[in-house]
Amino acid sequence: MSTMLRIIFHALFVRPFILIVIGLRVLGRDKLPTQGPAIIAANHNSHLDTAVLMSLFPITRLARVRPAAAADYFLRSGPMAWFSKTLMGIVPVDRQARERGEDPFVYVKEALAQDQILIVFPEGTRGEPEQMVEPKKGIAHLVEQYPHLSVTPVYLRGLGKSLPKGSWLPVPFFCDVIVGEPIEWTGDRDSFMERIRSEGLTLSQQR
Repeated sequence: MSTMLRIIFHALFVRPFILIVIGLRVLGRDKLPTQGPAIIAANHNSHLDTAVLMSLFPITRLARVRPAAAADYFLRSGPMAWFSKTLMGIVPVDRQARERGEDPFVYVKEALAQDQILIVFPEGTRGEPEQMVEPKKGIAHLVEQYPHLSVTPVYLRGLGKSLPKGSWLPVPFFCDVIVGEPIEWTGDRDSFMERIRSEGLTLSQQR
């Protein structure tokens, strides 16, 4: 039932909204993973980021494309939790788990074990429009345990202006989605994070 509701919501509301309101240009769509386990690693400036990334995949594959999201934010209330889990299909990440000696990525690992494609924002939070912040090392810890994973970098441009942080009223704006070549595990967390940073910068400079 949740899968069917998610498909209906995206087919009838999300995708028409993106088509009508946002002038979306996608470069490198053919580089997106077609099957999991895989990770989409994108910069984060807007609540629209997740919906736009999910819209890049066929509607029939939507059940296997899920965003990783902070449990303390998206599951903080009943209506928000229902929307996040049922209509967006989030995989919760417990940002306080390490303080309790627990694994914050337990549900992420379950999703990857089920061959799903996860949308991850390494920056960890929404930044200011068109500004990238230092990515957090959580993605390196995760990929270290799953070195066979496909990690595809994506740069989003313009969505932070269409619906900036703190705003709930989107405005029409031309936006770009630029997909890069998959990044392989380098065998070292620091060098892997450097690859994430450098690929993001390289994609941001494409026009």
